[in-house]
This record gives sequence, C-alpha cells and structure tokens, in this order.
Amino acid sequence: MIVVAGEALIDLVPQGTGALAALQPALGGGPFNTAVALGRLGSDAAFCSRVSEDAFGEALLVRLRETGVDVSSVQRGPEPTTLAVATVGADGSAAYSFYVDGTADRLFAAPSALPPGARAISFGTCSLVLEPGASAYEELMRRASAQSVFTALDPNIRAGLIPDADAYRARFKSWLPSMSLLKLSEEDAAWLGGTPREWLAAGPAAVVITRGGDGLTAFTADGGEYTVPGEHVEVVDTIGAGDTVNAALLHGLAVRGALSARALGELDPGGWTELLGFAARAAAVTCSRAGAEPPYAHELAG
Repeated sequence: MIVVAGEALIDLVPQGTGALAALQPALGGGPFNTAVALGRLGSDAAFCSRVSEDAFGEALLVRLRETGVDVSSVQRGPEPTTLAVATVGADGSAAYSFYVDGTADRLFAAPSALPPGARAISFGTCSLVLEPGASAYEELMRRASAQSVFTALDPNIRAGLIPDADAYRARFKSWLPSMSLLKLSEEDAAWLGGTPREWLAAGPAAVVITRGGDGLTAFTADGGEYTVPGEHVEVVDTIGAGDTVNAALLHGLAVRGALSARALGELDPGGWTELLGFAARAAAVTCSRAGAEPPYAHELAG
C-alpha cells in the first residue's frame, strides 16, 4: 500500500476573466490529487489527513472512496475546509491564494501507526508549512523513514504561505536524510536554491525534476542522469499535473518492485526511461483536461 499524507482542500477555479468571474469549486490539494491519481492508476492507496465535517469535506471523502482509496486513517473535525483560489494564466499555468486560518487540516495529529501493509508514504505541499499540523506530518515522516518505509517528498512550494523562506529552506534540508525519492518542479528547485546533486548527497536515492512541457529528468545517487521529453498535448490547464507525476512515479516503482532506496538505486537506464515516460504521459492527460483530473490506467495502456 502507498500512503499519501497531507491536505485535501477545495480549489475555486474562475470560469471566466476578470476579478469578479464566477468561481467553480473543485476537489483538490496536492496530496489529495496524488491519492486520487494513484487510485485511478490501480495502486493500493490510502489517504492520511484531517478533513472537515462540512459538505466540502464529505465531497472530498466521497471522491477518495469512489477511486478506491482507503480513508480509514483520515481524521475529522468541525473546522471548515481550506480554500484555494486559482488564477489560470494564458498558458494554462495556475497560481493560488489560500484561505487557511482555522481550517480542519491544520490540526492533523500524527497517528500512532501507518495503515497495515504500508510500503511507501508521500508528503508535500501546504501540509508541511501550516502549523501545528506541519510538525505532526514531519513527525510521521521521520518515524516512517526510521521504520524503513519508502518515503517520498514533493514540496510543491506555495511561497505565499511561507512566512520565513530561509527557515523553510533549512527545514527542507533537514527532511532530506529521511527521503528515498525527492520530486519537484524546476520552479521549486530555483526557489529552494539548491541542486539535485547537493540534495542527493543529503540522503535521497533519486531526485526527479519536472520541466513542464519540456519533460522530466531523474538524477540518481550513483551519478546517473536520465531525461525524457514532454508529451505534446493541447493544454487546458496544469492543475494537478505535478501531483499526477508524483503518483505515476510511485505507481511505476511499485509495479517494478522498486519501493525501496536499494531497489531505486538499482533501476537501470531503460527502467528510468520507461518510468519517466509513463509519468510524462500521465501528466499530459491531466493537462488536457480542466482541473485536477488524472488519468485511469486504461488511458495509458500501451
């Protein structure tokens, strides 16, 4: 089982231009999108979070259940659901402003144990920024790594939520010894101010950098570097594309029996090319649709 730990929220997506364009609510949050994508790809997945008891929270859980994601580790609370207002650029790229004060996911408490059969756990996005939940997710991260669970991180930087950039960058570096796989966009990499080789030296077995339509590159601890081009597609928007890549990488590694730092280090060039190509195809499907709508396994067959 692959566990995804982090927030589930509601994206408010404008349905036209201008400051007063109507906003359409959509289910979202980087970890939530990753869990849904894993379920659609056919992975045995679970979601570990704290979700509101309001109508939005119910809708989020319904989507997870419909996708086959185990929600037995989801905590509930009476606080409202986090809201993210999206702004979609002419190129389909998305930016966000957040409404997070007093929301349910911020009060996440680290569970005493992972779901039975957990082989990997993925972290990222707002949940590692907003306290007091961020410290609870960090506790879970370090504990899982100490138990030799394959641990993945997609920081998915939302700079507007980070009050002290230098403190966050230092905290990010402190997570690296607990990581098996680090995946991040080239924009995230530039904001963090490091290089794949520096991050690899701190702990991960592999670092994957996404470059939008230009594809993906994986860097490995043994000095390997593997690149695949992006898939050509008419982009509607990029909402959920990075989360789809994250899920596709984890799913592909699970299929290959490579959910361990040792197995990841032994993946050969052909294996990396296939894995990255699969992730690029999956992300292209998501970009061809409005909102975070990752593909199902049958859409990527062949």
